Amino acid sequence: MLMPSARYGVARQLHAPLERAIAAARAALRRRQAEDGHWCFEFEADCTIPAEYILMMHYMDEIDVPLQRKIAVYLRRHQAEHGGWPLYYGGDFDMSASVKAYYALKLAGDAPEATHMRRARAAILAHGGAEHANVFTRITLALFRQVPWRAVPFIPVEILLFPRWFPMHIYKVASWSRTVMVPLFILCSLKAQAKNPTGIGIEELFREKPFAIRDYFVCARKGIVARVFLAGDRLGRALEPFIPGVLRRAAIRRAEAWFTARLNGVHGVNGIFPAMVNAHEALALLGYAEDHPYRQQTGQALRNLLVEGVHEAYCQPCVSPVWDTCWGLRALLEIAPEPDENALAAMRWLLDRQITDAPGDWQFSRPDLPGGGWAFQYENSYYPDLDDTAAVAWTLLLAGRTEDRPALERAADWLVGMQSRNGGFGAYDVDNTHYYLNEIPFADHKALLDPPTADVSGRVLTFLAALARPQDRPAIERLVHYLLAQQEANGSWFGRWGTNYIYGTWSVLLAFSELGDSALQPAMRRAADWLRSVQQADGGWGESNDSYLDPGLAGQGQASTAAHTAWACLALMAAGDSNSEALRRGIQWLQEQQSEDGEWHDPWFNAPGFPRVFYITYHGYKLYFPLWALSRYQNLQAGV
Repeated sequence: MLMPSARYGVARQLHAPLERAIAAARAALRRRQAEDGHWCFEFEADCTIPAEYILMMHYMDEIDVPLQRKIAVYLRRHQAEHGGWPLYYGGDFDMSASVKAYYALKLAGDAPEATHMRRARAAILAHGGAEHANVFTRITLALFRQVPWRAVPFIPVEILLFPRWFPMHIYKVASWSRTVMVPLFILCSLKAQAKNPTGIGIEELFREKPFAIRDYFVCARKGIVARVFLAGDRLGRALEPFIPGVLRRAAIRRAEAWFTARLNGVHGVNGIFPAMVNAHEALALLGYAEDHPYRQQTGQALRNLLVEGVHEAYCQPCVSPVWDTCWGLRALLEIAPEPDENALAAMRWLLDRQITDAPGDWQFSRPDLPGGGWAFQYENSYYPDLDDTAAVAWTLLLAGRTEDRPALERAADWLVGMQSRNGGFGAYDVDNTHYYLNEIPFADHKALLDPPTADVSGRVLTFLAALARPQDRPAIERLVHYLLAQQEANGSWFGRWGTNYIYGTWSVLLAFSELGDSALQPAMRRAADWLRSVQQADGGWGESNDSYLDPGLAGQGQASTAAHTAWACLALMAAGDSNSEALRRGIQWLQEQQSEDGEWHDPWFNAPGFPRVFYITYHGYKLYFPLWALSRYQNLQAGV
């Protein structure tokens, strides 16, 4: 019988073309690794974020002209054939993205009669005009005095004073929502005004004069709950002049204290662009001088999100070093389960970032639960997330180092303590299921909440099953029950944080495989059959973000991609497939599509930030997941 190390040696020699593909991808991954062991790939969204960066510079009158010029190049390059800007590559026209991109280009100096501007304006007007932009866009336009304040929801800063039992409370919404909202409450309550030194506006994008439009919420009057909230919105707006000054000042102080406690240094509030921008602008409105440490931190945090080249630049919505490092390490451990120096460096980097004793928002609902999680970004101590925590802890566990056990125990304790009542797990919060809040006028994006989802729950189960602690059995049983209930009629699972059903199905099948319960085999077979049914003619897999709008497009709707094909192959192997025709064709597709540099390149977006309204592409997904899939396949062929 061969020892494990010898079996891996045999695996390396089985298929020379496969071995060459793995070697090239491994070399590419190592070239991307930083000296301290971590990875951080570009994290790209639609054109809304770079457009908002230009808008922010004009709001603050902090205009970096060379940078603005480069961002404008990026925005022009991403204008679609339909004349506007989509939410993801190949997507349909989106009103809000198009309005912001047009406004940013105009602020950057593009003439309204330039061909690309005329095309954009015609597309915006053909789709109803800027008056039909979403709430966040209208708030931006109100700050720039392009629409009246009655065009945006009434969101008074006094919300910070509401008791916990009140229907609207900041801890009843998702972590990302509250970090965006709290500084925004200040901006809206004080009716902030952009400096806008050029005085440029975009009245030409409206079908009617924006200050003459009487009702900006016509489209929101759908359903009794929405109508009740809109009636409350009108009442609150009418009563606002009667709010005592002492009450408003107290609310502003509380909001200021809340978000300044979470500034997170040069890593930014919650590590996400919208919260950072609102904090940066709110600090200026509250009178913080430009040289104040807070202003310096928020400005640097925003600059840290820029990806700047010789001729163009864009702004990321966030950075993803912990997530990237976790999956890069996982791919290396599939090649060699005994960590080499590259893997050890990544492990050390991850272990140094476990959040154990810092205060965090999770303690609002779990005040006695110690820390133990990991955040998504370099630093974000208030907001560790369950997805990163489970993925990192599982990957570290695979290395089998006894000295890491205390960190893994802390992670498991924290995860189990964050289980929701229905047995599932959200990304950041417990039982964040106050669904009526998605009907408030502010929430036209329907992304105010963080309920449990199958993909995050699958990740947690993967780790807990591998750790196999007796005390976690009740949590695991509830979790399995939740996941079985979440399986779609076609056999797949929904993917909240990756596109979409292929990602969700991979997440759950990996967990069920780790659990090794034969009672789950029927569910796993159904899922594997579904994956085979959506395989494309070229042997790969691909799924459009349109599947978030139309579940009938589950597992299809766009060309094959490296990430989707890798997830599908990994999922099939987790379900027990080792050598089917579907799996072989998927592996062959990955080999054939690999570029000479050892990587895979395609333009498709592979994840939602928020389904239906905001999408992203993880550039690292096109490298470490295919590498993992190819290596896993080779090991299976060798019986490893």
